[in-house]
Amino acid sequence: MSNASWVDALSIDELPTDDVIGLVLAGRDIAIYTVGDDVYATDNTCTHGQARLCDGFLDGHEIECPLHQGKFDVRDGRPLCEPASEGLRSYPVKVDGQRVYLQLD
Repeated sequence: MSNASWVDALSIDELPTDDVIGLVLAGRDIAIYTVGDDVYATDNTCTHGQARLCDGFLDGHEIECPLHQGKFDVRDGRPLCEPASEGLRSYPVKVDGQRVYLQLD
């Protein structure tokens, strides 16, 4: 059994529709994505060019870095094309009522 704690991130009303937003939570820069009814979270900094992914372009489950157009899968953070070769850290997400929680441990 995991002792990991869930951190209250934001309200469902603050989520964009099929887009990405950035927020700082527990000292971490996090990108939160909505794809349809699903919510995902990763680190917000591209592993290649140090750009903020919340400034990039979300197309389905792919976030494109605004600096060098590397792409990542928002579901698990894996890189999808060059120049990105190192994956992003992804975080479990749960929606409870009107709140979105992330597991940061």
